[in-house]
Amino acid sequence: MRRTNPGINPYDSRGVSLRSSRRSSRSPSPVRRPRERIPTVRRPLAVRGLVPTLLATSLLALPLAGTLPGPFAHAAGATDASSAPDRAYWTPQRMRAAEPAAAAGRSPAPRRAAAEPVPPSHPFDGVPQVGTFFWTDENNTGRFCSGTVVRSPHHDLVITAAHCLRGADPKRHLSFVPQYHDGLKPHGVFPIDRVYIDQRYYDLGTNAGARWDYAVVRLSVREDGTEVEDVTGGYDLLVNSGYDHRRVRLIGYPGNDDATHPKPLDCTSSTHRYTSTEPAVPGDFLEIACAGYIGGTSGGPFLVPRLGGFALIGVIGGYHTGGDFPDLSYSSYLTLDTLRLYRHAVRGDTPAEPRPLRDEAPAAPRQ
Repeated sequence: MRRTNPGINPYDSRGVSLRSSRRSSRSPSPVRRPRERIPTVRRPLAVRGLVPTLLATSLLALPLAGTLPGPFAHAAGATDASSAPDRAYWTPQRMRAAEPAAAAGRSPAPRRAAAEPVPPSHPFDGVPQVGTFFWTDENNTGRFCSGTVVRSPHHDLVITAAHCLRGADPKRHLSFVPQYHDGLKPHGVFPIDRVYIDQRYYDLGTNAGARWDYAVVRLSVREDGTEVEDVTGGYDLLVNSGYDHRRVRLIGYPGNDDATHPKPLDCTSSTHRYTSTEPAVPGDFLEIACAGYIGGTSGGPFLVPRLGGFALIGVIGGYHTGGDFPDLSYSSYLTLDTLRLYRHAVRGDTPAEPRPLRDEAPAAPRQ
C-alpha cells in the first residue's frame, strides 16, 4: 500500500491557538456571527499552544459543514488498564518485522513524470515529533504507518492518514512509537486512546473520499504518566495553507522492502496543486516530488518552515492513498474540516461508529 481575528481576550484557558489573518475592514453591521465569517477564511490558520480566545471559542464551536454528516470519529483505542501489554508487545524484533498497512480502494493510475527533477531522499535517525504507529491485524501480522505529533491543549494528539486506520479489521496492540528507528524506542511507547476520522471518509471510501484522508489520534500517557508532546514537542497544525510551497520537508517510514528500513526517510522539495482528472477520485491535492517514498510512508508529514520551527500542512495519503509510484507523493488538502476534526479530539467527543464499509476495488501493489 502506499504507503497504505483578532480576539478581545488574547488567550484561551485551554490553550488552543487558532490564528487567522486580520480582515482589512470591519462590517458596518453590529451583528457578527462566526458561522458567516469563519468558513470564508482563505488564509492559513495555525493551531498552536497559546491562542486568541475569541477565535478559539468560535472555531471550537463551529457547526459541521456540508451536506454530509461529519466529521465524527471511530474509537479504536486501549484504556489505561489494558495498555501495559501493548507497551511490552512491541519488541525490536516485532517492530522490524512489521509490514506497511494494507489499504483497499486504490485504483491503478498511469505513471506521470514529475514536472521537475526529483530530489533525493536519505535515511536518518528521525525527529522526536514524527514516529510510527504499530498494530497487529486480524491475521496477527504486524502493521505500521507514519504519524506526527501536533500541538494541542492536552499534549496528546498525533495526525496520520485515515486510510492507515480506517479498516474494519481489529487492530490489536495499537501503539505509537515516536522517532522509531533501528528497532529502538527512544521516547517510549504510547498506547492509542481514540482515533478520529471524518465520517465522509468512512461513507465514501478511499477513492471518492480521498479529500478527507487524514486522522487525528488521541494517545494515552506513557508508562510513567507523561503525555507525548511533553516528551517530543509538537508541530503547529496549519490549514488553508495554499498549494504552492517552495520548501517542504517530507518525512516517512518506508516498508521493509527498502534496504534502509527501518530508518525514516527525509527529503526537501516543493509542493504544487494537483487536480484529479479521475471521476472516481475527485479533488485537489498537494503533490510533491521526492525519491524513494514507498509503502509504509503513508501518514508521513508535509512540513513547512514557520516561526523558527515547522508546521504541518499535509500527510502522505489522499490521491490513490498517497501515490502509486515512489517519486511522487500526495496529501489531502487540510481545511476547516481538518480543524473541526481536531476540535473533536481536543474536546474528547464521544466517537461515532463507522457505518458498514462500501465495496471497493482491491488495492493495487505499489510499483
